[in-house]
Amino acid sequence: MSFYEIYFSPTGGTKKVADALGEKIYEEKIKIDLIKNAKKLDTLSLTEADVCLVAVPSYGGRVPVTVVEQLKTVKGNGARAILAVVYGNRHIDDTLIELYDILKENGFVCVAGVEAVAEHSLMHRFGAGRPDAQDREELEEFSVSIKALLEKGTRMEPIFPGKRPYKVFGGVAMKPEVTGECNKCGICTTECPAQAISKENPMNMNKEACITCMHCVSVCPKQARQLDKRMLAESEKRLEQALSGRKENKLYL
Repeated sequence: MSFYEIYFSPTGGTKKVADALGEKIYEEKIKIDLIKNAKKLDTLSLTEADVCLVAVPSYGGRVPVTVVEQLKTVKGNGARAILAVVYGNRHIDDTLIELYDILKENGFVCVAGVEAVAEHSLMHRFGAGRPDAQDREELEEFSVSIKALLEKGTRMEPIFPGKRPYKVFGGVAMKPEVTGECNKCGICTTECPAQAISKENPMNMNKEACITCMHCVSVCPKQARQLDKRMLAESEKRLEQALSGRKENKLYL
């Protein structure tokens, strides 16, 4: 039996949630970062004895399009899956049910689900600092409950929240812009999960391909990429009510 921790975490929040959940389930784990080493999926050979924790962020209430394509290549072969959706203090909408449908279609048995809050990847004052100490404590409690379920050998699936057909998400209008600080080091071109940044010239970006995951902003050593401050301020004002307050983490068993 092997335990896999598979995550897509452009700005680090989803990885923190995945690590907190995986901490108490199994000591030995195989981590697959869908940005830095997604090729590991190509060699993944799962059996009914294996368990996979699959953690993704919610983008507009949906699974990120790049992740959808990656996960569709993985055959579950009856392996049990723990689903984790991480959101920026608004709502997961249909992300968890979409993730369930993808994994179920590919032969996984989805025995547990979690929705967890992390700092908003664009508007950092919403959910600032989360997952914090309280979140980590709750997530570790979730993991203890999940481990007990796994040890019982259950293959029953809970009811996950969300609706079909899924909500329509047309992407975020804001795209990271390059400043004069860019020294063309190439880190962003190598790690862009949507392959939206030109490898020949990092100053050029395909805005239609960009999913505004903010990974290029997160990894840039020169902080040479940023969102338009005026557009960002307008978005914060428009979404303040929906993004304010402390949203709860939830467990589905």
